[in-house]
Amino acid sequence: MQFIIAVFTSRNETLYFANMFKSNGIYAGVINTPKEVGRACGISVRFDERLYPIAQNFLKTKPFRSFYGFYRVYVNGNYRRIEKM
Repeated sequence: MQFIIAVFTSRNETLYFANMFKSNGIYAGVINTPKEVGRACGISVRFDERLYPIAQNFLKTKPFRSFYGFYRVYVNGNYRRIEKM
Protein backbone atom coordinates (compact mmCIF):
# COMPACT_ATOMS: atom_id res chain seq x y z
CA MET A 1 0.00 0.00 0.00
CA GLN A 2 1.21 3.51 -0.67
CA PHE A 3 -0.14 6.98 -0.06
CA ILE A 4 0.98 10.61 0.16
CA ILE A 5 1.17 12.81 3.22
CA ALA A 6 1.33 16.59 3.31
CA VAL A 7 3.45 17.78 6.22
CA PHE A 8 3.23 21.18 7.88
CA THR A 9 4.88 22.71 10.93
CA SER A 10 1.59 24.33 12.00
CA ARG A 11 -1.35 22.28 13.29
CA ASN A 12 -3.74 25.02 12.22
CA GLU A 13 -2.52 24.94 8.61
CA THR A 14 -2.55 21.13 8.59
CA LEU A 15 -6.21 21.08 9.61
CA TYR A 16 -7.05 23.87 7.16
CA PHE A 17 -5.43 21.89 4.33
CA ALA A 18 -7.37 18.75 5.32
CA ASN A 19 -10.56 20.79 5.36
CA MET A 20 -9.87 21.92 1.77
CA PHE A 21 -10.24 18.29 0.68
CA LYS A 22 -13.41 17.82 2.72
CA SER A 23 -14.94 21.05 1.36
CA ASN A 24 -14.47 19.69 -2.15
CA GLY A 25 -16.02 16.30 -1.31
CA ILE A 26 -12.66 14.49 -1.41
CA TYR A 27 -11.55 12.09 1.32
CA ALA A 28 -8.32 12.87 3.14
CA GLY A 29 -7.40 11.78 6.64
CA VAL A 30 -5.39 13.37 9.40
CA ILE A 31 -2.73 11.06 10.81
CA ASN A 32 0.23 11.26 13.16
CA THR A 33 3.32 12.39 11.27
CA PRO A 34 5.85 9.54 10.97
CA LYS A 35 8.94 10.25 13.06
CA GLU A 36 11.15 9.66 10.01
CA VAL A 37 9.90 12.91 8.48
CA GLY A 38 11.52 15.02 11.19
CA ARG A 39 10.46 18.53 12.12
CA ALA A 40 6.69 18.86 11.93
CA CYS A 41 3.68 19.71 14.06
CA GLY A 42 2.83 16.09 14.82
CA ILE A 43 -0.07 15.56 12.42
CA SER A 44 -0.18 15.31 8.63
CA VAL A 45 -2.80 15.05 5.91
CA ARG A 46 -2.95 11.60 4.29
CA PHE A 47 -4.48 11.14 0.84
CA ASP A 48 -4.46 8.80 -2.13
CA GLU A 49 -1.57 9.21 -4.55
CA ARG A 50 -4.00 9.92 -7.40
CA LEU A 51 -5.02 13.13 -5.60
CA TYR A 52 -1.49 14.56 -5.64
CA PRO A 53 -2.21 17.08 -8.48
CA ILE A 54 -5.25 18.33 -6.58
CA ALA A 55 -3.19 18.75 -3.40
CA GLN A 56 -0.60 20.75 -5.34
CA ASN A 57 -3.36 23.04 -6.63
CA PHE A 58 -4.67 23.56 -3.08
CA LEU A 59 -1.20 24.80 -2.08
CA LYS A 60 -1.33 27.42 -4.84
CA THR A 61 -4.64 28.87 -3.62
CA LYS A 62 -3.40 29.95 -0.18
CA PRO A 63 0.05 30.90 1.07
CA PHE A 64 0.80 28.05 3.48
CA ARG A 65 3.84 29.37 5.34
CA SER A 66 4.37 26.21 7.35
CA PHE A 67 4.30 23.71 4.47
CA TYR A 68 7.19 21.28 4.99
CA GLY A 69 6.70 18.97 2.02
CA PHE A 70 4.95 16.03 0.42
CA TYR A 71 6.11 12.52 1.28
CA ARG A 72 5.27 9.20 -0.34
CA VAL A 73 4.76 6.44 2.22
CA TYR A 74 5.11 2.76 1.28
CA VAL A 75 3.76 0.22 3.76
CA ASN A 76 4.19 -3.55 3.44
CA GLY A 77 3.36 -5.40 6.64
CA ASN A 78 5.77 -4.15 9.31
CA TYR A 79 8.02 -2.50 6.71
CA ARG A 80 7.58 1.22 6.02
CA ARG A 81 9.57 3.44 3.67
CA ILE A 82 9.13 7.19 3.37
CA GLU A 83 10.54 9.36 0.61
CA LYS A 84 10.33 13.09 0.03
CA MET A 85 8.68 14.07 -3.22
